[in-house]
Amino acid sequence: MSRIAAVVVTYNRKELLLQCLQRLQAQNHRAEFPEAELEVIVVDNASTDGTREALDELIQEGGIWYSNTGSNLGGAGGFNCGMRKAVELGCDYVWIMDDDCMPHEDTLLELLRADARLGGDYGYLSSVVRWTDGGICTMNVQRHPLTRSIVDFAPKLQPATLASFVSLFVPAAIIKELGLPIKDFFIWSDDWEFTRRISRAHPCYVVGKSVVTHASKSNGVGNIALDSEEKIARYKLAYRNDVVLYRREGLKGYAYIVVRGLYHTVLVLTKAKSKKLERWRTILQGNLEGFGFHPEIEYVDAGTEESLPSHDVQ
Repeated sequence: MSRIAAVVVTYNRKELLLQCLQRLQAQNHRAEFPEAELEVIVVDNASTDGTREALDELIQEGGIWYSNTGSNLGGAGGFNCGMRKAVELGCDYVWIMDDDCMPHEDTLLELLRADARLGGDYGYLSSVVRWTDGGICTMNVQRHPLTRSIVDFAPKLQPATLASFVSLFVPAAIIKELGLPIKDFFIWSDDWEFTRRISRAHPCYVVGKSVVTHASKSNGVGNIALDSEEKIARYKLAYRNDVVLYRREGLKGYAYIVVRGLYHTVLVLTKAKSKKLERWRTILQGNLEGFGFHPEIEYVDAGTEESLPSHDVQ
């Protein structure tokens, strides 16, 4: 038997979370892979919308391990927590997703078919992510190589360098080897750093036949020049974290940081309708902080628990 832990991180989106969990329960892999047991780990970043109460029935039915982190750890901290628990519980694979990720009924089936076809020789498998209108979800487009977005989403396996946490399938052995997502990132680029860490050591793939829908509010990527004023400050984390990601690539990585910083500065000066100085300072400060930012990569050992209990940790 192989145990698969679906790790779902949530924060104040109980309705989307319940839809996600329903989609997980509807996976149709069992006929072809009867030995593959799907279990669910929900990491709640201290939601205040009644998320815990909404999960009461599912927790009582068993098969869900629920943890309230006590404070908002961001996506990075939430995935760090959930993936650690999955490995500690002895799961063989970890299937990672946000609470607004809606797997199709054959999403896991196609991931398992790819796993079998590759004989387990890979670092991660990433699903094709579509938006609610059926088009490609631009914020989740994988990259290969490092700075080039994949544009061909034909139903085949193709190499990936960077991928998002919206349906990422990772063997537990890879997590034990290369570590957990960096929780100090809080938000932004924690998925890219983690997947790049893996793709440097192992071949990784987009599974064209494995598809999920990302029920995000909009289909687009963050843009500091055009985003609302109240969101400007959070971009500092994006630039800081990206420095950590790209400086590992050597000279070409540093060149990318500089060129992108200049390009985004031009966008701010020419496109922003307000707070141009604040937006530019955020770009500069984020990049400068990144060069002094050396976060720790945490590692985890497998545990000995035989099954994933229904659990509630506050």
